[in-house]
Amino acid sequence: MKHDFETVDFRREGKKLEVQLRRPEVRNAFDARMIAELTSAFEEAAKDQESSCVVVRGEGPVFCSGADVAWMRAAADYSEAENQADARRLSGLFQAFVAIPCPTIAVIQGAAVGGGSGLVACADIAIAETGAKFGFTEVRLGIIPAAISPFVLRKVPPAHARRYFSTGEVFDGRRAAEIGLVSEAVAADALDRRVEEVVAEILAAGPVAAREAKRLVDRVVGQPMAEATEMTARLIAQVRATDEAREGLSAFLEKRSPAWREEGP
Repeated sequence: MKHDFETVDFRREGKKLEVQLRRPEVRNAFDARMIAELTSAFEEAAKDQESSCVVVRGEGPVFCSGADVAWMRAAADYSEAENQADARRLSGLFQAFVAIPCPTIAVIQGAAVGGGSGLVACADIAIAETGAKFGFTEVRLGIIPAAISPFVLRKVPPAHARRYFSTGEVFDGRRAAEIGLVSEAVAADALDRRVEEVVAEILAAGPVAAREAKRLVDRVVGQPMAEATEMTARLIAQVRATDEAREGLSAFLEKRSPAWREEGP
């Protein structure tokens, strides 16, 4: 898995794909190149049928500090059409992350503010240091978190979003977990261990089942109850007929590991 990326490291470790932001000298801030390269990495991950999960990290002491100052300075002179195109590219990055079919994990150390908090919101599972800093700080620059808002509102209830979007307050990992932006917050020295525990849980699941279970949430949310129950009845019937489901049930009854675990991580 070789790439010509300058700002992103993309590699396979068994059934796990690792995507790492690699601009530590600017706290892994987004610029045009990083947005394009991250988008490409996520699109490639979405096509990878062998992966069971994707883990996203930031190199150095900070996960992602949002937009690069130099890039923002250049954007100050953009026309309205250029600004719209720029925002669409950033939205495309988040959409590519959300579209990955297998479970995704964001690992947050140091800080994730602005667009960095948006990236966190796109992950299925986000595990942060308790002391990590989060914030939708755009209003402090006289702008708004428009591009990231559809993704943040998938996680954060509107009442909390109104507060933090409007104030630009910075809050810690513990508060991020309370409002749903991250799944859990742990001590800094426990972060990597906790991530590996969650990865192990994902790898223990049937890989097709894990992807279908992730997709199930979006298929059910917002559906009328009658339609949802009919759709899920059809879906479970289809899934139960797969080779993976038959193997999982056989392994359970025979008190052995299923074939996908015997293959190793």
